[in-house]
Amino acid sequence: MATTPSQSVAATGTDGGAANYRFALGSLTTLFFMWGFITCLNDILIPHLKAVFSLNYTQAMLIQFCFFGAYFLVSVPAGVLVKRLGYQKGIVVGLLTAALGCGLFYPAAVSASYGVFLGALFVLASGITLLQVAANPYVTALGAAETASSRLTLTQAFNSLGTTVAPAFGAMLILSVAAGASVEAEAEAVKLPYLLLCGMLLLLAVVFALLKLPHIHDQEDEALGGDAKPASALHHRHLVLGAIGIFVYVGGEVAIGSLLVSFLGQTHVAGMAEAEAAHYIAFYWGGAMVGRFIGAAVMQKVPAGKVLGFNAAMAAILVVVAVMSQGALAMWAILAVGLFNSIMFPTIFSLALKNLGPVTAQGSGILCLAIVGGAVVPLAQGAIADVAGLSISFLLPVLCYAYILFYGLSGSNPSKERP
Repeated sequence: MATTPSQSVAATGTDGGAANYRFALGSLTTLFFMWGFITCLNDILIPHLKAVFSLNYTQAMLIQFCFFGAYFLVSVPAGVLVKRLGYQKGIVVGLLTAALGCGLFYPAAVSASYGVFLGALFVLASGITLLQVAANPYVTALGAAETASSRLTLTQAFNSLGTTVAPAFGAMLILSVAAGASVEAEAEAVKLPYLLLCGMLLLLAVVFALLKLPHIHDQEDEALGGDAKPASALHHRHLVLGAIGIFVYVGGEVAIGSLLVSFLGQTHVAGMAEAEAAHYIAFYWGGAMVGRFIGAAVMQKVPAGKVLGFNAAMAAILVVVAVMSQGALAMWAILAVGLFNSIMFPTIFSLALKNLGPVTAQGSGILCLAIVGGAVVPLAQGAIADVAGLSISFLLPVLCYAYILFYGLSGSNPSKERP
């Protein structure tokens, strides 16, 4: 009988036993919280820098393009690095890189240059990419394969906790700048929050460098041995379809979150000022947090693919309702999408990695590469918003959810590796 990841950990971890990997999972939740917090701050940066530099929707979405574009450029090298260093050291390098990116917001604010802001975001996202490549498969390996979706969903709930807290933090420290302030003053509003984040990331890097975490021989050592062919992970159909699923999911979720403040600011929806609307983003991301805790329990009993398909259908329906209605119904319908987004990323990720064995790290790199959807789909939606109107542009994520429905019900079924 083949050895499961949980058996491997119990046999080879530093302390052995379930307690050891429970401690590891607990430690990893801090990473999920931090990168959720940082990523969600982009939803505050977009309306803020849009006003500071007088940008249209397409130009403002370059923020997400540079941030998530890093996933496309960095994921494959990050996968190679994780194979070489192992999961734990990969996490430390990712934290240090993300800290550098946060630190670069200081010269960006001083120069009041949109281009420098975009460069800082790229470096920051490069660190987050490395964290994703290392942490997500590590979580799936720290336990039985049958409950990998539930386990990753639970840790992703702490990612959602970060995204729930971030809007209030950003509204208080970034969007609170007095109206009519100079470009320089408004640009400098980002200094304090990102310097604080820089300090937190450096502290986490020190902590993770000192922690004694279990070593996953099944996936790390075999990958390090170089026995697998470089492109072998792509021979798994469910991984390839899962990568497309990650692309459209991240793209749809980020596109909606990026334009929520603007959507709620429309007179036929809620007519809210930016600072007020920013607080309501917490309902969108808070719904994702609640849904992940619920989903982690549900997927102990219900197949993950069916749960994924149901959530995708509900998300699509809610977006259509938001576009076709107005007032409170439109506002709460679009905010409720977060509840059904909740389990999508971790579920697609874990379903796509199922049965990959020694090419799991490589598969994780490919899936993180697909997170570039967060760069492409929001930019496309911004272009549609400039041409056809903001509300109509929200129909683009509906197409994304339609594909996820297919993947959950059919495309996620593992097939034998092609020769």
